[in-house]
Amino acid sequence: MSAANKIQPLADRVVVKALEEAEQMRGGLYIPDTAKEKPQEGEIVAVGPGKLSDEGNRIPMEVASGDRVLYGKYSGTEVTVDGDQYLILRESDILAIVNH
Repeated sequence: MSAANKIQPLADRVVVKALEEAEQMRGGLYIPDTAKEKPQEGEIVAVGPGKLSDEGNRIPMEVASGDRVLYGKYSGTEVTVDGDQYLILRESDILAIVNH
């Protein structure tokens, strides 16, 4: 079982694996990880069942596993499972789906 399958989000939450940007060199200087901005693009690895409406009906999710998405820089909660880092965030924190 992969680490991503060990996390099952609830309601309208999704689990995202951040896509790492290539390391950048500026003026011949190495930029350490602590000085880089957090990635804002990731791939959804798990999707919750959707939020319940006030009437008790399930509202389907607009995103699916495998979608590449853009999300707010400081959105969600970071978790580490089996050494891999993931981000759990609400569907409303997703800004857009990136089409390939």
